[in-house]
Amino acid sequence: MDLSFLENLVKIIHDRKINPSESSYTAKLFEGGENKIIKKLGEENAEFIQAFLIQSDKRIISEAADYLYHLIVALEYKNISFESVIDELKKRHK
Repeated sequence: MDLSFLENLVKIIHDRKINPSESSYTAKLFEGGENKIIKKLGEENAEFIQAFLIQSDKRIISEAADYLYHLIVALEYKNISFESVIDELKKRHK
């Protein structure tokens, strides 16, 4: 499994935080602060759960991608690297 895209996504999200652009959805999330970010993460979580329970695999994948993106944004907002989450998973599964 090639996760280089995920690494690039994390870098792009970080860049949008430090170099905001008016046309960037990610920058708008950061501008909205933690309340906007956590509200959106909650919405995406609910959409993933709904898809998981009653929708197609394609929809589950789409909602999982949305949730993962918003989770990375939330972590970046708090200056927590996605890599540190991966490291924690590695520690738990040695």
